[in-house]
Formats: sequence, C-alpha cells, structure tokens
Amino acid sequence: MTPLDHITRAARVKVMIFDVDGILTDGSLTYGPDGEITKTFNVLDGLGIQLLQKTGVATAIISARKSPIVAARARDLGIAHVWQGFHDKRIAFAELLAQLDLAPEQCGYIGDDVIDMPLLSKVGFAVTVPTGHPEVQHRAHYVTRAGGGRGAVREVCDLVMRAQGTYEEALAPYFK
Repeated sequence: MTPLDHITRAARVKVMIFDVDGILTDGSLTYGPDGEITKTFNVLDGLGIQLLQKTGVATAIISARKSPIVAARARDLGIAHVWQGFHDKRIAFAELLAQLDLAPEQCGYIGDDVIDMPLLSKVGFAVTVPTGHPEVQHRAHYVTRAGGGRGAVREVCDLVMRAQGTYEEALAPYFK
C-alpha cells in the first residue's frame, strides 16, 4: 500500500462499504430458542451513515453472512447497495464498482477479519477496528478508536466527512 495518509485517502472516498459482523455489530451472534439469530446495531453508527449519504457519499454493505435483520437495517438507513452471502467479497465488490462506475481507489471499506483482506488490499481507504485480526490491522490505513458496533462506523463516517470538508454542513441542521 502506498504511504498516503488516511485523511488524503478518506477525502477520495465516493462509496463507503461496511462489513456487518464485528463492524456494524460487535460481532456477537445471539441464538434464540428456535435457532433464530439476533444482532444489535448502534444508533450513532446509523446516523453517521445517513449523514454521510446526505453529503453525496454512497454507502454499501458486503457481508459473508445472510440475514434478514441486516436487510431490514439497510432499508432503515437507506443503504441501497447490499450484498449478503458473499464469502468471496471480491465478486460483490466488482458488481458495486460496475454499478457506480467507480475505481477501487474511490472506495473505502471497513472490515475486521481475514475474509476482508482481499477488499482491504484493493480499496483506496482501508479501515478496521481495534479488535480486528492482527493481519487486518497491519494492512489497514486506519484503525478506529471505537469498537465494532460501538461507534466505529460513526467515527469513520465523521472522518470521511471531515476529510471532504462536508462535516460542518452535515451537522449544521442540528445546531439551529
């Protein structure tokens, strides 16, 4: 990876892509008595995604697991680009690039495990969380201070907006 700083990389992001387990959630899977799985999402992360979208940055989810809960959360947040059940995330990534007519360097991706490394090595802005696998942390351009499902996504959204000079405008309606 080239030695550009993470602010320069974040300034070039046209689409921010999120993994789910360990990023949008804390990575826990809770099984109910009938085998149903539940996940918990962070409201700060959700608002961060919505604010980022309002600045013109597209958002996407690429996840190896398939879950109706994730589809519902994506709908709630207005995330139009969702790929679930893709163990080879490069396939979904190629489809996203084609849909949005973007180059890999214009993409940001946040993931936490080795399954995410093929995308982290391709995007212009590679991000992980403090609990990310050591190999992932070693390859990331930025490691969040907040954990997955605990504000990491909001931290990244705010960082991208600050780098692109849109942060103040995005938050202005809340200070009236």
